[in-house]
Amino acid sequence: MITDDTLYLTVEELGALIASRKVSPVELAQAYIDKLGDMGPKLGAVATLTVELALAQARQAEQEIGAGHKRGPLHGIPCGVKDLLATRDIPTTWGAPPFKNQIFQHDATVVSRLRDAGAVLVAKLSMIELAGGGGYTNARASLQGPSRCPFNPEHWAGGSSSGPGAAVPSGLVGFAIGSETLGSIITPSAYSGCSGLRPTYGRVSRFGAMALSWTMDKLGPLCRSAVDCGLVLSAIAGPDPADLTSLDAPFNWWPALVKTAGSKPLAGKRIGVLTPDFSRGGDPEVAAAFSSACDVLRKLGAKVEEAELPMYPYNPIATTLYTAEAASIFRPLIESERLQELIDENQKLGLVAATSIPANDYLDACRLRAEIQPALGKLFETYDAFVAPSKIAPSPRVDMDFNNPPILPQDEPKDLLSASNIAGLPAISVPCGFTRQLNLPMGIQFVCDALREDLCIELAAAYQSVTDWHKRRPEGL
Repeated sequence: MITDDTLYLTVEELGALIASRKVSPVELAQAYIDKLGDMGPKLGAVATLTVELALAQARQAEQEIGAGHKRGPLHGIPCGVKDLLATRDIPTTWGAPPFKNQIFQHDATVVSRLRDAGAVLVAKLSMIELAGGGGYTNARASLQGPSRCPFNPEHWAGGSSSGPGAAVPSGLVGFAIGSETLGSIITPSAYSGCSGLRPTYGRVSRFGAMALSWTMDKLGPLCRSAVDCGLVLSAIAGPDPADLTSLDAPFNWWPALVKTAGSKPLAGKRIGVLTPDFSRGGDPEVAAAFSSACDVLRKLGAKVEEAELPMYPYNPIATTLYTAEAASIFRPLIESERLQELIDENQKLGLVAATSIPANDYLDACRLRAEIQPALGKLFETYDAFVAPSKIAPSPRVDMDFNNPPILPQDEPKDLLSASNIAGLPAISVPCGFTRQLNLPMGIQFVCDALREDLCIELAAAYQSVTDWHKRRPEGL
């Protein structure tokens, strides 16, 4: 019998149980399906349950493993994907009413690669409509309503990969795939308490994924540990002739031997700390948690020191890039009556307004990006990685108007999120604490040079080897 404890195991742990025949892939898939059906709607996490497909894939996995054919660490592991990834004959709604009946006759490359790795697709997971391409004012901007933080359901799971953010830490799936243009993996990982990896731009094929920004979109895993992120990325990374922006850079990563807590696994690593001004909308508990996390890194042997990014208007540059591209991508919708079907009024207005962005503004943003990429690259001659709080405040309530919060954060971690997305750099966010009164997760992010996801994972895994924040489970789930 599959217990609830089993559903919270990591991919690495589940894989070992499946390989040793202690857990049946079919029984495991059914257990996740049952929990998705029960808790998924309550958390606003599920767009579509893929029961028939999942059980067929699970039966195939069980037969293959029983015959001694193990495809790899994901074989038999149930997973979910954000509902912007095409799945053959299954609705792909992009979280938006105008596309609620949309069905493709092909699978996204990521979906195909997960299938080839033996993973079991149990659900399409909810998302903010159109991944928030026009902006949005509240957590309800989704076909499924607000996705909720499993540790405090009165608070938001984080967007736009909100369904994956809600599903992973609540034991609804073994792992999930999300997307990020400007924070949509890092934010739900921080707000919901999971480990989320944003790969280097081009590391993972985007064929079959809804486009929001041709030059900034990335796909990556949300998991229960940094180690799991490496296992999943190994399955989905690599070149794809169907996506000309994909890099000929396969990723092969396996869990390193876990060193004892008294060792110095990060000895020789140089880490630049980007500490925001928490007096400008930040939360003191996040500040304290981040400071404690930096102390842990020092105890692990890393040289940790304050650093600065080159001075650029990162957030305006990033916003100009993705909104201008979104206006082009969604132009047929914007120019049709179907635009009015969108849930969030700000989304409608934002998409229309984006069509009026001057060409010279977009070109200036492209020119500045061409300066930013080598400028950030040069910093990695001094530092192996940068760290910052993933978000400077915990998750807002699901009923909050994002345009009128009680305190408006003015200084996200020295624009590391915007800077690293502009430059297409990899990052991972892992839990580093919970607020005392509301039990809301807090996260720390590690950003490394292009194609150094291995280092992101190494740093985060070392941190998780001596902390237990990522092992916390929501009460009642």
